[in-house]
Amino acid sequence: MHRLRSISALFVFIAAAATLGAERPNVLLICVDDLRPELNCFGKSYIQSPNIDALAASGRAFQRHYVQAPTCGASRYTLLTGLYGPASNGALFARAKQMQNDSAAVPPSMPAWFRKHGYRTVSVGKVSHHPGGRGGSDWDDEAMPEMPNAWDRHLLPAGDWQHPRGWMHGLAHGEIRKNAKEMDVFQSAEGDDSIYPDGISVDEALRQLDQLTAADEPPFFLAVGILRPHLPFGAPAKYMKPYIDVELPPIPHPEKPQGKTTWHSSGEFMKYNRWGRNPNDDDAFATDVRRHYAACVTYADAQVGRVLNRLEETGQADNTIVVLWGDHGWNLGEHAIWGKHCLFEESLRSPLIIRYPKMRQVGKPADGIVETLDVFPTLCDLAGVRIPAFAAGRSLRPLLENEDAEGHSAIAYRNNAKTIRTDTHRLIVHKDGFVELYDHRNPDAETVNLAASDDRPEELIEELLERIEQRLPESR
Repeated sequence: MHRLRSISALFVFIAAAATLGAERPNVLLICVDDLRPELNCFGKSYIQSPNIDALAASGRAFQRHYVQAPTCGASRYTLLTGLYGPASNGALFARAKQMQNDSAAVPPSMPAWFRKHGYRTVSVGKVSHHPGGRGGSDWDDEAMPEMPNAWDRHLLPAGDWQHPRGWMHGLAHGEIRKNAKEMDVFQSAEGDDSIYPDGISVDEALRQLDQLTAADEPPFFLAVGILRPHLPFGAPAKYMKPYIDVELPPIPHPEKPQGKTTWHSSGEFMKYNRWGRNPNDDDAFATDVRRHYAACVTYADAQVGRVLNRLEETGQADNTIVVLWGDHGWNLGEHAIWGKHCLFEESLRSPLIIRYPKMRQVGKPADGIVETLDVFPTLCDLAGVRIPAFAAGRSLRPLLENEDAEGHSAIAYRNNAKTIRTDTHRLIVHKDGFVELYDHRNPDAETVNLAASDDRPEELIEELLERIEQRLPESR
């Protein structure tokens, strides 16, 4: 009798677990590379981004979302682990090596955590730093996963671009980057979406959605990584047409900053073929660059639309949490920088949009400061998955339920400097102790270093330095 009761209890447990799994929402995470808030729903009215705008209208756009690092690998490390990490693009591979040496000492990644809790986890495109999530000379070595134990499937169809490394910096019709000096910094070729890399990877994402929403499948955690608007700025000509004659607003504070900052010479951008032109001293060329960036944003938006439309077609949209996240911003001439890799506002601020089932008060943007660190605990909270104790961020549910709820300061780092962004100020501290302090209530924003002025606000500086140290110890 005791054995029969045990068997009966086991069946009840299994049935309850199955029911719980069925009730849990799916997760669709869309990661867009190098996307600053250059979107209509973020106030850029000259940009055509109807699909992302529609997502924002049905969810919540976080107008002041900041990443932990202004470079792909380090920013994605935080998204995918919920932790502060190294400042380099090799952050996730360094973590993978740690796991080889002592896997028990490394907390599970976000997809691994969801996998542990009954989710089917799939990535397509550029989700971790390497598209497809593998290392090796061409980024396709199965023996070198970037995120061990994270994905049931991690996919990157390279097509005419030969391998993930070629796909990563590909231009139209399979052109891959060999010597960057021989590859045009921007391009707009005639053809459909598939002539550029995102077209074929999103095709695969749609196939995965069809598989994941089939009968008897567990809830899914699907991450789709969209490459554009990453350099080089290549998109089908149809996406360039709206911008050929568009009037762009002036570049704010375009001058190279005076004094010590995290300014750099835009090496990633400048190494491409620029036909002998420099956007810092050639206004017409600067406008051309910005228009091609805009075309890439609209191309990326079209890919987001394809994914969201397929989700609707599967009938699972009402049971799926959707997150759109930009891995960092991108300076388009502000501070005479064309790229990321600095600790100015433009490189650290990126779009974040969240929509979840039965969400109320949709379409109203949130103005509270949030950070990438918060995505992991937020997704757990919304999905009914236990938030792990190691996750360093906080759930954004209060701001999702009330767009006027308070946010919190954001921390970021890059090589030899750290920064904190509050509602009113940004403070940057360099490794040698040099401090930059900017007041965002002032139109000068990040052009006048208050820490170098005669009226240096010592009390505020000390307070912000202490807050950085509390969250990012000096040993980090």
